[in-house]
Amino acid sequence: MGTFKIATFNVNSIRSRLHIVIPWLKEHQVDVLCMQETKVDNTHFPAMEFDAIGYHITYFGYKRYNGVATASLVKPDEVIHGFQDGGQEDRDRLLVSRFPFATVFNVYVPQGREKDHEFFRYKLEWFKRLITFLNENFSTENPVLLCGDMNVAPEEIDVYDPEGLLGHVCFTPEVWEAFASLKEWGFVDVFRKHHPDEPRQFTFYDYRLRGGIKRGLGWRIDHILATPPLAERSLRCDIDLKPRRVEKPSDHTFLLAEFAL
Repeated sequence: MGTFKIATFNVNSIRSRLHIVIPWLKEHQVDVLCMQETKVDNTHFPAMEFDAIGYHITYFGYKRYNGVATASLVKPDEVIHGFQDGGQEDRDRLLVSRFPFATVFNVYVPQGREKDHEFFRYKLEWFKRLITFLNENFSTENPVLLCGDMNVAPEEIDVYDPEGLLGHVCFTPEVWEAFASLKEWGFVDVFRKHHPDEPRQFTFYDYRLRGGIKRGLGWRIDHILATPPLAERSLRCDIDLKPRRVEKPSDHTFLLAEFAL
């Protein structure tokens, strides 16, 4: 029986994290790696470094902010940048790649800043646009993966201080409802399938909190969601904390899942 592996990682500047990403890919040989917050325009993306280790790379970004990139061992059959719904393009936040084994959504959901900020309304609208895009183009019977930094910690066990953090734009009822709407559309939270009640399993540790990893001061805001045909074939889904402990890390780390073919 064959398998395929997929991972997601908010790099917080791809050119600043090549010393992490390239060795990690060499070691783990995942079939697909979804990266967010690449923070580089297309003309300066370090594509040659991925090509040198046998990975095809698709990307879109602007200088200094946002940006998504998908690295894969095989070239995707089709690539879609952004929603293409007549609104804000969001090509630097949504990258859809069709592979023989699955269609992979690489998403970087807006953070939202503050609840009374227009960016928070943009965040909630972004989720609605994503569901509309899914409804118009995909079925839960198809193998679809939704991966990336979704800027939502959906449960109390997904943050280090649920009482103190309640109301944050990534931990508040409005975004819980938005995340739940994705699951209601037909997605399974693959990490929670394999770790249903396990607390303090985090993918993000704020730079500003000294000793955050040792003290367990993190958030689970990076996710891999799968439609039922894929979720049933998921073998594991784990957080790799080692890259968060190296020199000059991202504030996020890798989330990896493996599926039977």
